[in-house]
Amino acid sequence: MSTTMSASPVIASVPDTRGRAWAYATASAFAGGLLLGVLTNVAQGWLPGAWNQIANSGAVWSVAAFVAGALLSRKVGLTAAAVAGLLAESGLVVGYYGYAEVARDGMGSLFAPLIWLAMAFVAGPLFGVAGFGWRGIRPRHRVIGLAALAGVFGTESIHYTWVLHYAPQAWACLAVLVLVPLLMGRTPRERALSLLTAIPFSLLAYLIFYRLILTNLLG
Repeated sequence: MSTTMSASPVIASVPDTRGRAWAYATASAFAGGLLLGVLTNVAQGWLPGAWNQIANSGAVWSVAAFVAGALLSRKVGLTAAAVAGLLAESGLVVGYYGYAEVARDGMGSLFAPLIWLAMAFVAGPLFGVAGFGWRGIRPRHRVIGLAALAGVFGTESIHYTWVLHYAPQAWACLAVLVLVPLLMGRTPRERALSLLTAIPFSLLAYLIFYRLILTNLLG
């Protein structure tokens, strides 16, 4: 009687954990973004005056992609973190404008939703990767990830100051720019480098996003 045993059944029974992690990452990122999109729309009715701008600001929305990448950094790879960031941002746009269409007076023209959806396809992967880098082991990646998150609030601060003239909101975003590196950095050196890097990031993002892209698209 042969004692040889085939290993095929054992191999076949091993679950595809990587594929399952991918599915979980993408589904949860989109669902979370969808819910946050609805909440930011609702929050506009709660926040007084010009503070309602904070609810659906590009900086606040970018946090969703950053968190998605950070939370999934230990479970999936860089590519999945980028996809999760994209889906989180896209879910925000869909949730925000979907709620406006169903529960409010309608979202109006499709132009604005399509613009923000296009932005989600750029900002989502970028901030998903930034969150992934912040949770990593390389100091350079952590600095760049934190600087990106802090810098987007610096960009909003510039916009509130020079365009909308909302001083309290500008100061609030500036405070976040400073607090993100100080609270989320692991070492004094990392905090200092993240803060210093966030400043040119803020200016560059403002010039590209507000001055170059939105000005040409929206006039």
